[in-house]
Amino acid sequence: MIKLDGLTAFLAVAEAGSISQAARRLALSKSVVSERLAELERTLGAQLLQRTTRKQSITADGEAFMVRARRILDEAAAATAEMAERRGELAGPLRLSAPVSFGTLHLGAALYPFLAAHPRIELTLDLDDRFVDLAADGYDAVIRHGPVRETWLTAVRLATSRRRLVASPDYLAAHGAPASLAALASHAGILYSNRPVDWRFRDGDRWRVANPRPALRVNNGLIMRDAALAGLGLTLLPTFLMHRELASGALVAIDLEHEAEGAEIYMAYGRDHGGSAKVRALAASLRRTFGTPPYWDLDGPAAP
Repeated sequence: MIKLDGLTAFLAVAEAGSISQAARRLALSKSVVSERLAELERTLGAQLLQRTTRKQSITADGEAFMVRARRILDEAAAATAEMAERRGELAGPLRLSAPVSFGTLHLGAALYPFLAAHPRIELTLDLDDRFVDLAADGYDAVIRHGPVRETWLTAVRLATSRRRLVASPDYLAAHGAPASLAALASHAGILYSNRPVDWRFRDGDRWRVANPRPALRVNNGLIMRDAALAGLGLTLLPTFLMHRELASGALVAIDLEHEAEGAEIYMAYGRDHGGSAKVRALAASLRRTFGTPPYWDLDGPAAP
């Protein structure tokens, strides 16, 4: 009979490339990992890994078996978690993806009390600014700053997200504060490269697009904030990236009497299974931690 610890040892060695690294990852001795791997191969009657003095390379049989081994372990973990949830416990693996800047500034601190309250949850958090595919990439849930348009996903709003046009006091002293949307064309702009049309402002019942002179295009909000702090130009950022800088006066909000287009922060998960109890509990915990309105939506000093 195939044992789960043998499957775990096999996958760890196959992924790590050596028994030594797999043993460190599993917090086991090398001899235990070797014994479990050898027992699995005896049970299957096949050699899964080709052993050399320095490296373990996977055989053709190992490649074929790896897919099933992962599936077996995933099903076992899901079954264990389901039984725990039926007893009112939260347990088992939970894989989550989130944007880099938001995850770095806010998500980590919000997750720690949740994990402390549910120590049997095994969370894997991937921070990535690309538009991840929940199903294809194997996530239980994703956090997005912006709309969730896939019809097969359920989206739960975690918090609102305002955006403010800001600059450093030094930049404004040197170039002045723009007095209108049209005036933005003569100013240097620090732009988000993942969104071609980003500077949108509400004008009555329609949207107007502003086009500053590009000083920097980058796909990371923290670098955009730091570039504004360095006085490189104006930038349009969500308040969760700069609420401390606004409060301290290191960045100054520019009031053009036109509200910038905002976005909301969502957690999305597959609609077909309704989201696990772990996902729903995490979403509720994050909503409580962020607050309504969220703690980062504070007004800083405004430019005259």
